[in-house]
Amino acid sequence: MSEVIGIKIDNQIYDTQSAKELGLDGQSIYFDNSKDSLFIMRHTCAHLMAEAIKALYPEAQFFVGPVVDEGFYYDFRVNQKIGEEDLMQIESKMKEIAKKGETIVKYYLPREEAIERFKSDDLKQAVIKNIPLGDGRLSIYSQGEFEDLCRGPHLPTLKLLTAFKLTKIAGAYLGGDEQAEMLTRIYGIAFADRESLNQYLKQLEEAKRRDHRKVGMEMELFSFDEEIGAGLAIWLPKGARLRRNIENLLTQALIERGYEPVRGPEILKSAVWKRSGHYTNYGENMYFTTIDEVEYGIKPMNCIGHIKVYQSTLRSYRDLPLRFYEYGIVHRHEKSGVLHGLLRVREFTQDDAHIFCRPSQIAEEVQNIIDFTKKILNAFGFSYEMEISTRPEKSIGDDKIWEEATQALKYALNECGIDYAIDEGGGAFYGPKIDIKITDAIGRKWQCGTIQIDMNLPERFQLEYISEYNIPQQPVMIHRAILGSFERFIAILTEHFGGEFPFFIAPTQIIVIPINSLCNAYAKELCKDLLKNGVYAEIDEKNETLNKRIRNAEKQRVPMIVVLGEKELEERKISLRDRRDKQQSLWEYDNFIKIMKEKMREVSF
Repeated sequence: MSEVIGIKIDNQIYDTQSAKELGLDGQSIYFDNSKDSLFIMRHTCAHLMAEAIKALYPEAQFFVGPVVDEGFYYDFRVNQKIGEEDLMQIESKMKEIAKKGETIVKYYLPREEAIERFKSDDLKQAVIKNIPLGDGRLSIYSQGEFEDLCRGPHLPTLKLLTAFKLTKIAGAYLGGDEQAEMLTRIYGIAFADRESLNQYLKQLEEAKRRDHRKVGMEMELFSFDEEIGAGLAIWLPKGARLRRNIENLLTQALIERGYEPVRGPEILKSAVWKRSGHYTNYGENMYFTTIDEVEYGIKPMNCIGHIKVYQSTLRSYRDLPLRFYEYGIVHRHEKSGVLHGLLRVREFTQDDAHIFCRPSQIAEEVQNIIDFTKKILNAFGFSYEMEISTRPEKSIGDDKIWEEATQALKYALNECGIDYAIDEGGGAFYGPKIDIKITDAIGRKWQCGTIQIDMNLPERFQLEYISEYNIPQQPVMIHRAILGSFERFIAILTEHFGGEFPFFIAPTQIIVIPINSLCNAYAKELCKDLLKNGVYAEIDEKNETLNKRIRNAEKQRVPMIVVLGEKELEERKISLRDRRDKQQSLWEYDNFIKIMKEKMREVSF
């Protein structure tokens, strides 16, 4: 059995030194590739990297070095430029230090003494300033010639670190403040064994090949333009067709499930955002403007507009549940450093819906949403898992309401027979939620859909329905988005399929290539009939060789290529190259149209 490197008590991780110091006994954490073990390991590897940087760049000063989803990083300042080409040298120094097997020691300093020790290091002073007062002591972890303020947890020794890799270098504003100094940030990854590291690095290479920014540019799906502004996507015709195909499938499914389309304005008076709690709890993520000396907030969410739809008339218990949906455009203030293609933007469109129901209807509605979600994700070949996120520190409402809502979500998942994890403190400020996490074709996990139970906004806006006893009652509001946003979901889809989109959503489903001008009229007839039947086809009649036109279609990742020559024209046949099945076939004209029409309807949500 591997070495014990820590313990876990009530979701809190302690390294062996802290556990011994505090006399704690809990669930053992072994040195392996479990989530808790990797957390300790990667935190320590960040310090190992910092020690190596300090050895190579003695003037280096360090800010913070946390564990993140993609491994770990450290932010630091040096007097010279460090580039990608320097990572190998830093990594080599890390291996050299790790082989020495330095012991990691935790000790404490009174806050005032720590301030004095690091008085010439403004980055350390910034770190100290952000540490809560607590018992007046600050913990420091020391290894060899390197030490840093840190609460841990850490490995007992560096000799355990044998499988790590520095992955990238970037700039990072001090404390995430765009007005502050730009520091250097180096990312890395670590595992318990070399095999797991190599597997991860292969996944990383495959991810680079599938990067939606690269594939999207090659396929002419979308673009960004600094003249317009960062984080604001421009959808090109092919990308807009891809979106439309997904929207059409989703819209049909929503109609069949009893959802009604609605639309709210994109700017609302700030007074309504104050009433909802967004102004206090979400204001830093919003944009504001002033019209006629009145402040307005550009909506970051669609829920208030849907509340106003609910309030537009008197509601009876017979009306419930009411299901409203909107492909709502929202804006959120994202710092420029975190913008990332379509995955992190400042304007996006949510596949948003809000359900207003009676408390007794919560479980059934949540189960219906889960069933809907499963159908959509299965259609795209995603595996998925679900997680309940509970009340965050910054939130509104009574504990009792939160507990009722959380239990309702647990009950719904239990009734559906779905295993779930708990993310303590990860809920929205107005209610707990189910987060839907999907796994793509190369094993990466993505946060997409969400289901949120909200009893707070109905209370704040005094929503009512008349019960069967003619008594006003407060409805429950369920917020739900399955894709999350079209931008983010399309980015994930692009990388999941590597741009090889399934036929039913591909931006161009068929490219028709007439061999010569005699076949052009036949090609146009075919395209017209395909378009009438919901299949998007294009003609490539450029003055280029047949082979080059076929290669161009393949580069565009078009699922099917039709080549029309004089023989096909004479016999009214269709010569088809199916790029997905790697097959060539000959079809009767009418039968081809019929099968393509059916192929577009093979998938439904």
